[in-house]
Amino acid sequence: MRGRRPLALLLPAVCGLAFLVVPLVGLLLRAPWASMPQRLFSAEVGEALRLSLVCASAATVICLVLGIPLAWLLARAELPGRGLIRALVTVPLVLPPVVGGVALLLVLGRRGLIGQYLDRWFGVSLPFTTAGVIVAEAFVAMPFLVIAVEGALRSADPRYEEAAATLGASRWYTFRRVTLPSVLPGVVAGGVLCWARALGEFGATITFAGNFPGRTTTMPLAVYLALETDPDAAIVLSLVLLAVSVAVLVTLRERWIRGAV
Repeated sequence: MRGRRPLALLLPAVCGLAFLVVPLVGLLLRAPWASMPQRLFSAEVGEALRLSLVCASAATVICLVLGIPLAWLLARAELPGRGLIRALVTVPLVLPPVVGGVALLLVLGRRGLIGQYLDRWFGVSLPFTTAGVIVAEAFVAMPFLVIAVEGALRSADPRYEEAAATLGASRWYTFRRVTLPSVLPGVVAGGVLCWARALGEFGATITFAGNFPGRTTTMPLAVYLALETDPDAAIVLSLVLLAVSVAVLVTLRERWIRGAV
């Protein structure tokens, strides 16, 4: 059966592949290769790239600190309404990023539910700052980490944890020395996906943090700006993000293949 390829399936499959690949090929063909080195090392590209890397890495750290315990809670704890909690956690995956940015503004803005107290008591204002970029990216990217780690926890053998408990290990010690090492590949995969999603975030960032060069203009925002004034620069920036995406896929390829076998 594997050797037979029905035309009714083969033709749509080829069209679907072309639909996904041709735009990327067009990006490569239209790239200004002659001026590529100059544009890559320009101050604007370097500034946007530096800001994107710093913000995406900081957002990933936040996601790791908050997301791993949340994934453990969903995978191991007996909670009433766990299905509803899981649905709420995954909402940012399907929520339009702009809507996420608006929600962040309503909660963390200067007049928001929480932001008004941050501003009044501590003088902290998150919107339209670099910290706001990090918050927006973490909000959008965290579900990728939670889903990956929860899946790893569910597939991990609980007998090792039970053995550690019978030997007198505390829950925290068991989590650090037994549970976490056993799900480390899932944590790494989720962290990489989380970082890549944060790096490519646009809608929530521009809505919640704005677009201020050197402060909130990340690579996706720089692409949007350059597309109106300098299309070649937009292509160069897009190629950088494309290269990062390909690197992420290559990094996770072996894990996905093992999961599919």
